[in-house]
Amino acid sequence: MSLFSQIISGEIPSYKIAENDLFFAFLDISPLVPGHTLVVPKTETDKLFDLDDEYLAQLLVFAKPIARA
Repeated sequence: MSLFSQIISGEIPSYKIAENDLFFAFLDISPLVPGHTLVVPKTETDKLFDLDDEYLAQLLVFAKPIARA
């Protein structure tokens, strides 16, 4: 199980910003700037661009309001 999967499942604590059935957003533990947030898919993948285009499009729609906050 990946580090991100452990964060999503709650095995590793995190400060959750947003979540839906497909994605999870949480604050980075070593932020570059205040509010630095990671948005990750709940699907296990080695590389983000291995995901299909529709899934990536949904990820951007999910991340957009988080990035604006």
